[in-house]
Amino acid sequence: MILGKFFSAIAAQFNKLGNWLFERDPIAQMQLEYDKSVEQLKEGREGLEQYRGLVERVGRQVKEGEALVTKLTAQAKAYLKMGNRDTAASFALQLTKAKTQLLENQQQLGMHEQAYTNNLKKIQFANKKLVEVKDKIQKYDADLKMSSAEAEVAKLTQSLNLDVTTDFGQLEDVIQRKIDANRGKARVAADLSTEGIDKIQAEERMEQSMADDALKDLEVELGMRAPETTPVAAQVKDLGPAEEAVAERKQAEKQTEKA
Repeated sequence: MILGKFFSAIAAQFNKLGNWLFERDPIAQMQLEYDKSVEQLKEGREGLEQYRGLVERVGRQVKEGEALVTKLTAQAKAYLKMGNRDTAASFALQLTKAKTQLLENQQQLGMHEQAYTNNLKKIQFANKKLVEVKDKIQKYDADLKMSSAEAEVAKLTQSLNLDVTTDFGQLEDVIQRKIDANRGKARVAADLSTEGIDKIQAEERMEQSMADDALKDLEVELGMRAPETTPVAAQVKDLGPAEEAVAERKQAEKQTEKA
């Protein structure tokens, strides 16, 4: 009883292993079954070829028997016509035996021909089914690989979803934060770059004003322009701090020259 349980347990484990292998690669299992069927069909075809040899031999015996019956019949008739009844009787006895043998061979030939035809149809049908199975195996293999690829693509598409809960989503958030930080630095640098612009612009305006005044003074000296009679005080009101300092300096220079 203990040995029975032991062997039952082993059988169960082998059955479990077989089921796992069966489900692990069903295409390989189908291919294995197909190969087995092809081998069986090959053996069946060889057996049918041997059986056809038997049919041909029986058919040859029937033809020989028919020829013998025809020959014995002709001999028996010839001796009867000659009046030799004893010899005719001998040929008649041989003819009877030949006809009996011919009938047996004809019956066997019919039986063998029918058996051969039936087996031939079975093998032809099996061969047709094997072709269909082979096509199905190829189709199932392609479908299985395609469905596996579709599953992997679906899984990959899900993993590539840029959602905050996925790795790609978190990486995208890190990248965006870095971009924001870099843009912030660039904006601060741009804002700081305007510092001191007003002083630079005031200095440029002062230099431009000094250049204009120098040009006017040159024109007056060359007699190309009449001296300005507009009070300086009136002009100073409209000048900025830098221009006002330049005007006062020029006024002091003029008074010095007059003195």
